Amino acid sequence: MCGRYALAALKEEIIGDFGISHLTPVAQERSLPSDWNIAPTKEIYLIKGVPATGERTLDIASWGLIAPWSKSESEALRSQSMAINARVETVHEKPTFRDSFKTRRCLVPASGYYEWATELGEYPRKQPIFISPKEGRFLAFAGIYNFWRSTAGDRQSVAIITRDAVHDLAKVHNRMPLFLPADRWSRWLDLDTSLPEVMDLMRVPEPDENLRFWPVASKVNSIRNNGPELITPIHLGESETLF
Repeated sequence: MCGRYALAALKEEIIGDFGISHLTPVAQERSLPSDWNIAPTKEIYLIKGVPATGERTLDIASWGLIAPWSKSESEALRSQSMAINARVETVHEKPTFRDSFKTRRCLVPASGYYEWATELGEYPRKQPIFISPKEGRFLAFAGIYNFWRSTAGDRQSVAIITRDAVHDLAKVHNRMPLFLPADRWSRWLDLDTSLPEVMDLMRVPEPDENLRFWPVASKVNSIRNNGPELITPIHLGESETLF
């Protein structure tokens, strides 16, 4: 499960690190502010492939995939809140996700993400944990996107793909986002990549090898709170851990 993440970076940094050569009109006109508490339905950056050229485009969409059969704004919002994540095990077959998985794959850049501890490990239940890269500025979440036509025009939305957590992260929570290493980005974004190869791209060995994590204050629980202090490590006393 990934229900909250952070992206504290300038647009130019994303363009440079992800090798982006094009911006959509909306990404040209606007820059999203640094955000340490990105919640579902917020606007986020996504990276798409340019058909036939292999180049990459930066765009902006809202987080949570709107079901294409939604008939009203209220239905769209409800479906969006229920589809912020797509499971790697079923993304290719679930009606909400399967068409996007075949034809609209993307990357979602992040500085890190939050998870709330379950009873699986050393942290007290619901303790917020921040997970970030050991090296580099960004994580690259595998994602899919879609368009939904409303009275105000086409609305673009995104879901982040998740997988089973591994090793120490599995002691925090049993799910984690699917991170794609840089040598898989081009094939993931290329819509000519065959479905069997796309499925294989999602089998990432040692997906946690570039990750570190630490407990943070509960201020992140409220979407009203924002700022770099949300990812400041905190010390948990002996009474606040299970072991």
